[in-house]
Amino acid sequence: MSEINYKAAGVDIAAGDRFSKRVGQLARETFSPAVLLGIGHFGAFYELDLDQYEKPVLVSSVDGVGTKLKIAFEMGKYDTIGEDLVNHCVNDIMAGAAKPLYFLDYYGTGKLDNAVAERVMQGLVRGCKNAGCALIGGETAEMPGFYQPGEFDIVGLIVGIVERDKIINGSSIEKGDILIGLPSDGLHTNGFSLARKVLFEIKKFQLDQKYSEMELPLGEELLRVHRSYQKEIDAMKNMPFLRGMSHITGGGILGNTKRILPPNRKLMIHWGNWERPPIFKLIQHCGSVKESEMRSAFNLGVGFIFVVDRNFVGDALAILNELEESVFIVGEVT
Repeated sequence: MSEINYKAAGVDIAAGDRFSKRVGQLARETFSPAVLLGIGHFGAFYELDLDQYEKPVLVSSVDGVGTKLKIAFEMGKYDTIGEDLVNHCVNDIMAGAAKPLYFLDYYGTGKLDNAVAERVMQGLVRGCKNAGCALIGGETAEMPGFYQPGEFDIVGLIVGIVERDKIINGSSIEKGDILIGLPSDGLHTNGFSLARKVLFEIKKFQLDQKYSEMELPLGEELLRVHRSYQKEIDAMKNMPFLRGMSHITGGGILGNTKRILPPNRKLMIHWGNWERPPIFKLIQHCGSVKESEMRSAFNLGVGFIFVVDRNFVGDALAILNELEESVFIVGEVT
């Protein structure tokens, strides 16, 4: 009987070490002076500068990118998935007015492919650099037999900070407040199980197919990066007329915005106020998907919502227009 070792069992520790060193090099591009010890230690150390806060509150969120990964696997395109993940998490904590501080990731796979994993990490680094947060740690797990060959999963954790009296959680929302929407770049990171079912299992479409209304072939259209709304949020979060923010992910416009409503408040959405991107029309038409299902599974072209005092809608629109942002009135609070 030949000698059995960890590598023979499917785990290559040396390859993992090489990857960890490379990740450490990439991650250092995101470091600020607040990072005391980053990737490579048992824990990452981040020094908080609390001089500018009286009652600081830490805000955290954890998420993945769902079955959007399946499209990346089939396309052999891995450099944007990490950016998707960071932007999703950044939008989540900034919906409460938090400032991103640092990010950690979990990367799990059956057999580590250093070239693929590095491209994923490049996306993570790009997202963190754009957000001004540090990629300070993570975990790379090689688990033979647990994942399909050539596949992996990735999860991210973000931590941010906000002054307690600056938290925006929707508690001040009143009847008559107006919902201002910002456009999404396609599906972002939600609804892919339904999209894949319709487009590839039922209709047998190919990833390189091009449709007249779409700018990109189908696969590239589906892999459009989940937008970060950090610039727009930073411009709006200190405005006294802003009463709530909603990141439109799984659950759609209604499902996510209802999360921030006080008791006895409801939403009236004006569904015809914006043009849905062609990808959503294609999915609905090809799958004969009910409108109610489309509204709960997808963002339908609205990636983020500001809830503002109706008397100051003009001021809010002016701020966003200065950023050359496309905006539309999504609905109102009733």
